[in-house]
Amino acid sequence: QLERLLPGYMVPAYMIEMEQWPVTPSGKLDRNALPAPSGAADAETYTAPRNVTEMKLSQLWEDVLKNGPVGIHDNFFDRGGHSLKATALVSRITKEFDVQVPLKDVFAHPTVEGLAAVIREGTDSPYEAIKPAEKQETYPVSSAQKRIYVLQQLEDGGTGYNMPAVLELEGKLNPERMDRAFKELIKRHESLR
Repeated sequence: QLERLLPGYMVPAYMIEMEQWPVTPSGKLDRNALPAPSGAADAETYTAPRNVTEMKLSQLWEDVLKNGPVGIHDNFFDRGGHSLKATALVSRITKEFDVQVPLKDVFAHPTVEGLAAVIREGTDSPYEAIKPAEKQETYPVSSAQKRIYVLQQLEDGGTGYNMPAVLELEGKLNPERMDRAFKELIKRHESLR
């Protein structure tokens, strides 16, 4: 019934029928007393990768999920994957295979075998890191920066975007160390210079 109502990644991998919920003395659910699912009998047998694409993809899954080994029929979401890990996987696939795989394909094809087929059919989309802008006298501003500038002009120097804060230090202050920390921060972030 759940499979008709929920997407596959939201259907629990194991279910245990409970006569009574274990509770703590305060009446809350005692999670530590819950029985562990015994899914060994239901788990699919491990099937090793058959080609280079599946091998690389299995390795990416192991890196993202932090558990392994991953067989080609293992389900990404049954192995602990979720939307954030799927996003990380898509990014690594783009770097490794130079192919753009939409996030929805991870949900539609949640096995190594299924994603390998998507990668083979994918169009080349070489990964490119964002490069720093060339040094110049002025730089174009973003639409958000334009909006802030316009609002600042309308409010005649308003403080709507100021973020005041007070930090209270305890103990003896080392002015040289604090000065060195600020200089390192300014050296690292060009916008502060």
